[in-house]
Amino acid sequence: MTKNNSDKIPHYTESIFYELKQMARILKFHADQVFEELNFEISPGEYCTLDIIMCNPSLCQRDLSKLLLLDRANTGRILNNLEAKGLIVRTVDTKNNRLIKKVDITKDGSDELNRINHLIIDKYHKITEKIPQKEFDSVRLSIRKLRENMEKQIENKI
Repeated sequence: MTKNNSDKIPHYTESIFYELKQMARILKFHADQVFEELNFEISPGEYCTLDIIMCNPSLCQRDLSKLLLLDRANTGRILNNLEAKGLIVRTVDTKNNRLIKKVDITKDGSDELNRINHLIIDKYHKITEKIPQKEFDSVRLSIRKLRENMEKQIENKI
């Protein structure tokens, strides 16, 4: 397909991909500020990891890495920290005749996750309170569909 001079190619900064990238960066800054302000014992990355483990019991480290979009070394460091704090336990199991490490949240981990959730809910509610729930849900669903389509396009080598 050829473009003539009247066809305007939009700038990247005018795309949804740019907006999502900027939003992700702002969310990271915001989470860092909230976790520092509330003086949590865990980082936002550790919090996200705990939440994924809570929602996916007995997850193996490789699958956790894929859900976190982190390499296994960084995932291992996060798990080491969480295990040292008594928030998770790792057990050895077999899958397809191979040893794997499964990760589960402890009672202390579950309690910490719930405590943090109760403390940060107001912070996130202030961000979304002026957006009708139906519109918020629609945006979330659209972003999920976009992410799932992108995941099919990339080669995940984790």
